[in-house]
Amino acid sequence: MQTSQRSSSPVALAGYGLMIIVAAGIGVVLAQKFESIEKIPFHVGLAAVIFTVTYGVILSEKIHRTIAGIGGAVAMGLAGHWLGFYSQTDAVSVIDWYTIGLLFAMMVMVGMLQKTGFFEYLAIVTAKKTKGDPWRLTLLLGTVTTVVSMAIDNVTTVVVIAPVTVAICEILGVNPIPILMSEALLSDVGGVATLVGDPPNMIIGSVTGLSFNSFIIHLGPPVLLAWLVCLVVLRLVLWKELSQKPENIEGLLKMNEREAITDWVTLKKVMIALGIVIGLFFFQGKLGLFPSSIAVFGLAIALLWVQPNPDEALREVHWSVLLFFIALFVCVGGIEKAGVLEIIGGKIASYAHSSPMFTCTLLFLVAAVSSAIVDNIPFTIAMIPIIQHLETEGVAVMPLWWALAMGVGFGGNGTPIGSTANVVTVSVSERTKYPITTRVWLKSGTTTMAASCAVGLVFELIFFGFYQ
Repeated sequence: MQTSQRSSSPVALAGYGLMIIVAAGIGVVLAQKFESIEKIPFHVGLAAVIFTVTYGVILSEKIHRTIAGIGGAVAMGLAGHWLGFYSQTDAVSVIDWYTIGLLFAMMVMVGMLQKTGFFEYLAIVTAKKTKGDPWRLTLLLGTVTTVVSMAIDNVTTVVVIAPVTVAICEILGVNPIPILMSEALLSDVGGVATLVGDPPNMIIGSVTGLSFNSFIIHLGPPVLLAWLVCLVVLRLVLWKELSQKPENIEGLLKMNEREAITDWVTLKKVMIALGIVIGLFFFQGKLGLFPSSIAVFGLAIALLWVQPNPDEALREVHWSVLLFFIALFVCVGGIEKAGVLEIIGGKIASYAHSSPMFTCTLLFLVAAVSSAIVDNIPFTIAMIPIIQHLETEGVAVMPLWWALAMGVGFGGNGTPIGSTANVVTVSVSERTKYPITTRVWLKSGTTTMAASCAVGLVFELIFFGFYQ
């Protein structure tokens, strides 16, 4: 029986309940604090409606998310053009081509590796070390994913790790969904800890001048605690799936992993190119290069050195994922240009002077909920000028930067489209017989999001003076 057909566990239901309580609490606070709500302009309301409908269709899964996203992007573009708030040039400029380029380059290199049998090799080695136990696999792969996500963009990490996971589970004859989801969820949590682990952190760091060490010192402790709590939550929520016994453990232990490699020459060349990419990621700040530029550079080396058939190399690209992200960037750009995100940020800013801790709490919760609905990059960009304005008025904004980083990072786990890593994971699962649906994701994702956000927020409030 597939996971999507199973009923939600009590822990998952508790997570849903906690999310409802948080949302209701935000609504009550806003209703009390914002006694008068000004009239909303027509174009703002229309942009919000178009995005809400698009998002609802995506989550309903009645229509493929890529088709729904393209439809929403077209509707947003036409509405913006006719009403004058979102030009065609704007629609192109809001697309994060750096993310698209990074995904494209890494997908091609991963596809080249896959054809050499490298993932099967890793799968056999890993499965042997864990004796095929799903929970041990989750701990091992989840830990590797988290640690790597602290040093490299979590999107790149998932692109590389997910195919290995699928290969392991196919060999063992177990359902890959719980392990894949655990990797995505833990990578989102782990990426919050460092300057380079999550795109919003890179943006915040470039604006504030906060160092790599500052992120580790201030975000490392709550991330470590949140990661441990998430492991416990995942064990409770997915205990039935993670208790599944492998079907082919005897045959696995007899397999020779070296026999899985079909092309050692190509493997060595692609691994060298990939190693150059990963090495340059560590020095991207000093080199002044974007991660996407480094990835494309590594891809060029691999293609020139290996010279594969271009048509075959491009077959491994998840084109539907890239198109979905392009459409989603256009949709989110529309509500940003219409001023929807600015209105949210303005409401938060209006109470910064009178109650710093309340403002920090509200920003954290709004960032978390918003990042589960929209991509966290545009929300981060929208909040930056608001926080900077508060600083010019003498407000101690440092706690707000850390609240923003944790809120958008942990909040992305709430839905399958809350972060780029989540979408990539869902896309990989769709190439197996166990696709991850919205219902399946919410069972673990919402609970994990609630747990990590609770840990992060409580940690910052307890040590509020340290974050100032």
